[in-house]
Amino acid sequence: MEFLDELRSLKDQIRFNGRFEIPEGTKNVVIAGMGGSGIVGRIFSELYSEIPVSIVDDYRAPDFVGKETLYIAISYSGNTEETIDSVNDAKAKGAITLAITSGGKLAKLADKTVVIPKGLNPRSALGYMLAPLATSFGIAGDKEIDEAYKLLNELDENNEAEKGIAREIYSNESIPVIYGIAPYKAVAYRWKTQFSENAKVLAYSSSFPELNHNDTMSLDGTYRKGEFYFMAFTDGENPKVERRIGITENLTGIGLRRINAKGTSAFARMMWLVHEGDYITFHLAVLRGKNPANVAIIEQLKKELGKQI
Repeated sequence: MEFLDELRSLKDQIRFNGRFEIPEGTKNVVIAGMGGSGIVGRIFSELYSEIPVSIVDDYRAPDFVGKETLYIAISYSGNTEETIDSVNDAKAKGAITLAITSGGKLAKLADKTVVIPKGLNPRSALGYMLAPLATSFGIAGDKEIDEAYKLLNELDENNEAEKGIAREIYSNESIPVIYGIAPYKAVAYRWKTQFSENAKVLAYSSSFPELNHNDTMSLDGTYRKGEFYFMAFTDGENPKVERRIGITENLTGIGLRRINAKGTSAFARMMWLVHEGDYITFHLAVLRGKNPANVAIIEQLKKELGKQI
């Protein structure tokens, strides 16, 4: 499948039927994952807050993990070293384990597995990995999914604005800086990683209001300020944050490109922003003559790590 076709499949992915039952007595949820799989847990944790949700992107499960923990491991390949080790640790601590994967070792390791389709780059399979969480925890029903599908389809049919942003970044050889807001902080980070993997350029992400307690000083006085391309998410839901963005611009003298989330539900707006970042980074890759699917160095790193010492 061509990389562009992978991007266009996102709207169908969010309709994936992979619902699971949440065990009775669950008092906390831990989601383990790395890279393109790990971003799913970060996104979910901003949409769901009925019980505590923690994120693991390392080899060990937290010490609090126990019989009342639902430990959800997400790995598209099913062979992610860090995630597999953390699941073994969680099982040893008595947690109930669930895997969302296309196969591999993880599929057989967890107590229950939701199997998703193979054949994509992990970062392009976000919808398949997020859908089971969104539906099982009740953060997206048919109405929200249908709205998101429509918005994603609109982007698939017309992404000229996103191509224009990519062209601006390319023309000035700018470093992208993405500022998120709740509940889209994880999406800002997703954009950062998509710039890295798809377009092969370094990028930076942070979020309002936290950045006003640190980044504000560097925005005023950093080296080579003109070499950065600043973007800020907005959704019209929090006037206090909107006011902060405007004041930050005025005080620091930077121009923030507003990225306006579309949609009425948080899930739809979330998916719109995710997909917009997908297209901006894809178009930048094309302009730079880079293959957005190529992650050869990452794969070589995994091979080196897998060698016997």
